[in-house]
This record gives sequence, C-alpha cells and structure tokens, in this order.
Amino acid sequence: MIQARSGNISEEMKAAASHDNVPVELIYDGLRKGTIVLPKNNNRKYSGVRAIGSGLHTKVNVNIGSSPDRSNMGEELEKLRIAERYGADSIMDLSIGAASNVIRRELLKNCNVVFGTVPLYQVCFNLSKERRDFTDLKPDDFLKVIRQQAEEGVDFMTIHAGLTKKAIELLFKEKRLLNIVSRGGSFLTSWMAHNKKENPMLEHFDEILEICKQHDVTISLGDGLRPGATADATDHAQIMELIELGALVDRCRDKGVQVMVEGPGHVPLNQIEANMRLQKKLCHEAPFYVLGPLTIDFAPGYDHITSAIGGALAAMHGADFLCYVTPAEHLRLPDLDDVRQGVIASKIAAYSADLAKGFKDIKQRTDDMSIARRKLDWEKQAELSVDPDIVMEKRAEVKLNDEETCSMCGEFCAIKKINAIK
Repeated sequence: MIQARSGNISEEMKAAASHDNVPVELIYDGLRKGTIVLPKNNNRKYSGVRAIGSGLHTKVNVNIGSSPDRSNMGEELEKLRIAERYGADSIMDLSIGAASNVIRRELLKNCNVVFGTVPLYQVCFNLSKERRDFTDLKPDDFLKVIRQQAEEGVDFMTIHAGLTKKAIELLFKEKRLLNIVSRGGSFLTSWMAHNKKENPMLEHFDEILEICKQHDVTISLGDGLRPGATADATDHAQIMELIELGALVDRCRDKGVQVMVEGPGHVPLNQIEANMRLQKKLCHEAPFYVLGPLTIDFAPGYDHITSAIGGALAAMHGADFLCYVTPAEHLRLPDLDDVRQGVIASKIAAYSADLAKGFKDIKQRTDDMSIARRKLDWEKQAELSVDPDIVMEKRAEVKLNDEETCSMCGEFCAIKKINAIK
C-alpha cells in the first residue's frame, strides 16, 4: 500500500497482475485506495503472489492445521500439497496444540501461496501451557505472539478487534439460536465478561498496527459475532460489529497497513446479496473474506456443497475471498480427502462467480470445454477440468466398445450423431 501511494509499481504487483491476467495499474490503483490487498510479508519469499479485492478473480483460502486430539506433521504437509494442487490461493494454519509452532514454521517453509494465521489460537495454547486461564490474558500475551508470527513471515493474520462489549450485550439480549461460533470471539467474550473491560485487542489496536506495518502483514479483521445459524443472520449484533470493523478499516489505512474484512458464516440465500452490499458500504469497499456462507444448517457431511452454493452467490455480489468448507465441517478435523473436496467445491463457486462477472479467461476456458465436448476430445476435457484426475478415473472405470463416447449413451450419443451429419 505504501509503495503504491508513493507511485511505485513493485515486482509483487506485477506478479499478482500476471496471475489474474489484469493490467498492473488495476492492482496499483486498488492498493492505493485499499480496495485491493496483496498479502506479502517482507520477511518471506514465495512464488504464488496473489492480490485480493475489487476487479480481481475470486480467491480461495484453505484452512489446515492440527488439533490437540490429532496432530501429524506429515498429514498437514500433504494437506498443503493437495490444497495447492487444486488451486488454493492461500493457506491458513489454524493449529492448536503442543506442536503448533513447529507445524506453522514447517508449513511456512513449504507453502508457495499466501499464508495466514489466527494468533489468538497460539495465545490460548500458551496460556494453557502456563496453567493460566484465558481470562488472565494480558496485552503482552497476544502482542508477543503477533510479533513472533510476523517475524517468521506470516502474510496475513485474523485479528478479532471489532468485537465490543456493547455488541456482546446486544447479542445476549436478542437471544440468538446459536450465540457465538467463532473460537476467537468466544475467547474474547469470556475475557470481557470476566474482567468487565473492553476487548483488549481493540484497546491495543495501535500496537498491533505498528507490528503489522513493520513486517507488511495484512490484517484480516475477524468477525467474532458471525452467525452460526441462518436464523441469526444479519441481526443487530452482527451489524454492530461490522460498523466497528469499518472504523478499524479506516485506522488500518491511515497507518498504511493493508486490511480486509471477514464475513458471515451461515446466511440464507435471500440475505446474501444484502450482506455483501452492506459490508462493502460499511467497510469502505475493503476486500471481503467470507466463510461460505452456508445456506442451510442441516447438511453435515455435505457442507462443502452448502458453502459452495452460498459462496458463488456471495462472490457474484461482491465477496472477494472465499474460505473453503469441507465435508467434515461441524463434525471433525478434515482429512486429506475432505481437503480435496473442500478446495474443489470452493473453486467451482469462485469460477461460477467469475464467469458471471465477465472474466474473459474464465469464459474462454468454459468455451474451450464446450468445443472439446463437441469434438469428443476426452484428454482436452480432462485438461480443462477443475479436477482432471476424476475425469480420467471415471472414464477408466468402464470398458467401452467405442472410445469416443461414454457409457451413458454409447452408440446413441447425441454429439456423435450430430457430428456425423455432413
């Protein structure tokens, strides 16, 4: 942001523009205004530079990381490999547990795309290790972790500074069906209730900004009051936090710190467009990062689908960054296949939105697929697919008499019959 405001076009801007097939001036101008972010810690080198925001392709984030009940470095590295293979634009390490520091550093070393964390998770584990309750949190506990992760090279961090005492009071007064589902939001709410003080991350936000500015860490303003049930979507507490996030966006930009805003989790289809427009208005067109949104609440095992439905609509109406959801959502830590399915579902949502938004390269890929189908060119179809492996696997499962057709229609293939007409 500071380089763009100084009139400089950096190599990172050029790389991000090349990836999105857009003029570098679009990214340069968006960085100046704050409608685009380019998360790139100045302590880290990686090949997959990405920009996120207005006028750009919809990006997809993948959450991985260990838990106290399941921790395996090899598995997390394999999740990273799968995520990158299927097109993840960023990785967030959400590890909690004894190995969290080691896992984050190893993932950072091997990650070729944008890398994010939620520092509050490590703070919680540190306190637990010291046999201190989270309600005993002191400002230096989280400032030390934010500084540590910034020095290691983390590109963006979720900071739950928009959660206020007033918004929490309103939330409990309204009696949500499913109070708070944000882990960071629940930690800070318990701290505020116990200490009867304002959110310490809000109170010490200027100090957080100084650390992030020093290392060029992008702040992702966490939505601690995001709805975890469709019945709670767009309520007063959610909007009150969003108004506070808008004020924090201004503070970030004034300091020259890149900032994006995180958005709701469970939202019915008929409220998604309004949520996107409201966020952009209240947060001054900052890039919007959404979890899903999930459009129904009763599809455990298939929430990658509910998320993809909501994500496509959200991105079409202004969301810039989709956080994937896996089939394991609400059930357990995702395994390798969950990660693959989650990435693919979110990429489909992103591509669907980008086609609707008129991106020429997505339109060309779509048309190329139609031409390959007309020609019955199965190798080309696989090459153009979101998941090339599954195309050839399905083809190989059935022995065909006619290699040009598939086992659905065989000799009655409509495309082949029309192709035969001279």
